[in-house]
Amino acid sequence: MAGRIEDYALIGDMQTAALVCRDGTVDWLCLPRFDSHAIFAGLLGTEEHGFWRLGPAHAADAEPPTAARRTYRGDSLILESEWDTPRGTVRITDFMPPRDGAPQLIRIVEGVSGRVPMRSALRMRFSYGRVVPWVHKHDGRTVAVAGPDSVWFDTDCETYGKSLTTYSDFTVAPGDRIAFTISWQPSHKEPPALPEPEQSLELTEEFWRDWVEHCTYHGPYREAVVRSLITLKALTYAPTGGIVAAPTTSLPEDIGGVRNWDYRYTWLRDAAITLSSLLRTGYREEARAWREWLLRAVAGDPENLQIMYGIAGERELGEAELDWLPGYENSAPVRVGNGAAHQLQLDVYGEVTEALHLAHMTGLARNDYASLLQLKLIRYLEDHWDEPDEGIWEVRGPRRHFVHSKVMAWVAVDRTIKLIESGDADGPLERWRELRDDIHRDVCEKGYDKERNTFTQSYGSKELDASLLLIPQMGFLPPDDKRVIGTIEAIQRELSTSDGFILRYPTEGDSEGVDGLPGDEGAFLACSFWMADDLAMIGRVDEARKLFEKLLALRNDLGLLAEEWDPRLKRQVGNFPQAFSHVPLIDTALRLTASGAYGG
Repeated sequence: MAGRIEDYALIGDMQTAALVCRDGTVDWLCLPRFDSHAIFAGLLGTEEHGFWRLGPAHAADAEPPTAARRTYRGDSLILESEWDTPRGTVRITDFMPPRDGAPQLIRIVEGVSGRVPMRSALRMRFSYGRVVPWVHKHDGRTVAVAGPDSVWFDTDCETYGKSLTTYSDFTVAPGDRIAFTISWQPSHKEPPALPEPEQSLELTEEFWRDWVEHCTYHGPYREAVVRSLITLKALTYAPTGGIVAAPTTSLPEDIGGVRNWDYRYTWLRDAAITLSSLLRTGYREEARAWREWLLRAVAGDPENLQIMYGIAGERELGEAELDWLPGYENSAPVRVGNGAAHQLQLDVYGEVTEALHLAHMTGLARNDYASLLQLKLIRYLEDHWDEPDEGIWEVRGPRRHFVHSKVMAWVAVDRTIKLIESGDADGPLERWRELRDDIHRDVCEKGYDKERNTFTQSYGSKELDASLLLIPQMGFLPPDDKRVIGTIEAIQRELSTSDGFILRYPTEGDSEGVDGLPGDEGAFLACSFWMADDLAMIGRVDEARKLFEKLLALRNDLGLLAEEWDPRLKRQVGNFPQAFSHVPLIDTALRLTASGAYGG
C-alpha cells in the first residue's frame, strides 16, 4: 500500500520527477517526461505495478522501516534520508541530475555507524504497471526493455532476479558509499553512458546552489518561499518552459471518490500565476521561457485558446481511464489525459493578460508578438465575455455566468488598456474603456447579492465561491469597498472549515453539486492563502498572519503541499506537490512581509 500523500518527497531533473516515500520506496516515476507512461506506478496501485525500494533489510512479513530523519541538502532537490537500526545508522541520498543526456535517478547508500544489512528491490513495470519488461544482462549491466523504452540499472553490487524483481543484498559500514542508478533510453538506441554518481551529485548540488542565489526575497519566510520556488522550478519542463500543475495523476481530492484528475499538463492559469511569482522573486529567465512557450502554444489561433496544453504545447490531451489500476487508496478511476482541455474558461484570458502585463511592467524584454496576442485576446473577449462558461474550477456540470470569469475578463481588458496607454500598443482605446465599464457594471449588478452584502458564485445564484477573494487582489474593487469586505466575511462564515481553512465552493456529498460530480473535497489550499491575502489587504493583518502560519504548518516535513487539506482526516489530498498551492504561499509571504505582519 502506498504511503500517505504527505509521506512523499519530490526529486526531479526539470523534465520529469519521482516521488520517494519515507520507507525509501520510489512509488512514482514517468520517463522520459512528466507526461510519459510511469515505470513505477505503485502509488496508484500495488507493488505489482512497479516500485523501487532501497533501505535497511527487514523480515519478509514486516513493514519496511521508515527513515528516522530526512531533509533536502540545503536549498536543493537532493534528498537525504537516515535510518537508525539496531545495527547502526545508514544514509541514502536520492537525486535526479539536471539532464545532460539520458535521464537518471541516482541513489547513494552511505554507512554512518555500525554495519547495516541493506536491500534494493527493483520492480519495473512499463505502461503504468501494465507491461512486464524483458530484463536481461548486457555487458554486465541490467536492462529492462518493453516496446520503445529501455531502462538501464547500474550498480557495483551483485544483483539477482526473483519473482520478476531485481534484488541486491549488501552491508554498509562507516565510510562505505554504494551507488545505484537507473537511466532511460529509447530501446532502439545504443546503451546510455555509464553513470558517474559522485560527479553528478556534485554538479546537481552546484546547479541548485547557483539557481537559488538569484532569489531576491530575503524576508522572514525565506525558508518556505525558497522551498516553494525550488518546487516550481522542478515542475518546469526545461526544454520548453512549460510548467506542469503537478507531476502526478489521480491522487484524489476525496479519498475513495471519483475526483481524480491528471495534472501533468500546463494550465495557462497555473502557469501564468507561477510566472507572476517568479518575476517578483527575481527569476526573469523562467518568466521569459514561459512567455515564449505561451506564444508557441497559442500560435496564430488565439480564438481557439485552450485552458491547458501539453508541456511542449500539444493540444490533444484526450482523457482515458486505466482500469487495471485500483487507484490511490481505492480512489478510482485512475485517469490520464484531461477532458477539460477544450472547456470554455473565460478567466484564463485575464490570467494570461495579467501575466503578460506584469512581464511588461517588470522590464522583461519586449516581444511584439506578445503585445499582438494580447490585443487579439481582447478582440475575442469583446464578442464572448458575456457568455456562460465552465469557470476556474472546470465544472463538469452546466455552464454558468461565473462571477470570477467576468472579473477576469475585466482584468484582461483593463491591463490591455494600460498597455495601449503606455504607448506600447495600438488599439481602440475609447471602445475598450467602454467595454471595461460595461463588464464592471454587469458584475456589480448581476453578481452581487445586496441582501447578504456579498458577491456570489454566478449570476442569480446564492452559493459562494472562494475565487471571489481575488476581486480586490485584481483591482476590480478597492479592499475597503463594503462589498469586498462583505464577501470576505461571508466566505469566512459559509466556506470555512472547523480549523479555519477555505473550501472552493459548497459540495453536495453523494448528490451532484454545481461541479457536476458527487462527493466532497478538502479545503483548497490556494483559496486559504487568498483569504490570508485579503485579510491583510483589509487591515486584519494579525488574523492574516495567523492563518498563513497555520497553512505553513500543513506542509510536510520537507515543505511540500498537495492541492487540498482534508479537515476530517487531517491529511493532504490531491495531486502532489501542487504548483497552485506553492504559488499563493509565495504571494502571501511577499504581502505579509511588505506589511510587516509577521511574528518573530
